[in-house]
Amino acid sequence: MKIANIETFLVSNFLIVRITDENGIQGVGESCYWSYPKSVEETILGFKDILIGTDSRNIEHIWNLLWRNNSSFRGNSLSSAISAIDIALWDIKGKRLNAPIWDLLGGKVRNKVRAIAQGVNGKTPEEFAEKVSTLKEKGFTAVKFTPMPSDWPKYTYSKLMDVSANIVKAVRNKVGVDFDIAIEIHRNMRPHEAIVFCNEIEKYKPYFVEDPIVPDSVLSMSNLSSKINLPLAVGERNAGIWEFKEYAELVNPGFFKPDIAVAGGITGVKKISDIAQAHHIKICPHNFQSPIATAACISVAVSSPAWDVQESVDEDLSPRRDITDQVIKLKDGWYYPSEKPGLGVNFNEGSVKKHPFIQANSPPEIKDDGSVALN
Repeated sequence: MKIANIETFLVSNFLIVRITDENGIQGVGESCYWSYPKSVEETILGFKDILIGTDSRNIEHIWNLLWRNNSSFRGNSLSSAISAIDIALWDIKGKRLNAPIWDLLGGKVRNKVRAIAQGVNGKTPEEFAEKVSTLKEKGFTAVKFTPMPSDWPKYTYSKLMDVSANIVKAVRNKVGVDFDIAIEIHRNMRPHEAIVFCNEIEKYKPYFVEDPIVPDSVLSMSNLSSKINLPLAVGERNAGIWEFKEYAELVNPGFFKPDIAVAGGITGVKKISDIAQAHHIKICPHNFQSPIATAACISVAVSSPAWDVQESVDEDLSPRRDITDQVIKLKDGWYYPSEKPGLGVNFNEGSVKKHPFIQANSPPEIKDDGSVALN
C-alpha cells in the first residue's frame, strides 16, 4: 500500500496531481492556487522524498505530517499542495476498498446536493435580472452573483452604493421569493462601505453576502458582522481548520466557504464541516475548478450535515470537460453523488496536450489616482 510515485500535470491553469501506490492503484487530486499553480507544483514535488514509501492508507498521519513538515511554514501554496495530495489519497483508498469516498466518510446524510449557480454579470440591473431568470428556468433554485459593474473602481461612493443596490433589487423583483439570491462582493469594499451596502439590501433577503471585505483580518470581519443583519459567507482564501475555528468564534458567519483544493483537501474540509456543525454554520464551498474538485466536494457534501449548497460551474464546456472521463451528474439544479469507487471520475491525461498551461493573469483594477483597488 506504499506510495510509489507522485506526478503533476498542468492543464490550462488547472493543476492535477496523480499518486500511484505499489499495487498500481492511482488516485487524482487538484489544487486551487490558480494564480500560481507552478509554485504548488514545486511544493508537491518537494514533498516526494517524505511521501514515497509512506503507507497510503494513513491519510490522517500524512495530512498532519505535511502540515508540520519543515517547522510549520504556512501559506496557500503549501495548503493547496496538501489538499491535492489528500484528495488523491482518498481516491486511492476508495478504489482499493471498492467504495465511493462518501461511504468511507460515514455514508449519506442526503441523497442529492443543491447547486448554486454563478458567473452572472451584466451592465444594467435589467440584464442581471434576465440572466438570473434564465438560470431559474433551467431548474436552479439559487444563484450567486456580484452586483457591481466591471469598472466599479471609477464610481463615486454614492453611485456605487446606488447602482449595486438597484441590481439586487432588480434580480429579486424578477425571480420572486421562491429563489435564493446570494451576493458576492469579491472583497471589493471597505468595512464602512460594506455596512451601508448590506443594510441597504437587507430588505431583498439575500441568502448570504460573501467576502464583502478583504480576508486579511478575522477581527475586521467580526466588527463588520456585528453591524449588519445579514448572514456572511467567508473563507474561500483561508487554509486549514484553525482559521475557520476563529471565524466561527469571532465572526459567527452564516456560511463557511472552504475551497477543498486549498483548505486541506477532503480531510481538512471534513474537519471544517464539523466545526461548522458545532456552531450552526452552513457550508457553501468555493469551487470553480475542474470536475476533480467538484467530485471531492460532493463526496463530503453528501456525508456532512452542515453542507448546504454547492457552487456550480458548467463542466460540459472545454477545458473542464476534457480533464476527466465523466463529471458528477447535475440535473435540474441538483448534484447526484457517484456510486463508483473513489471520487467517481478519472483523469484524462490527453487533456495536457489538448490544453497547454496558461498562466493566470487577473491583476487588480487601478483607480483614477493610480492606486490599486481592493481585490
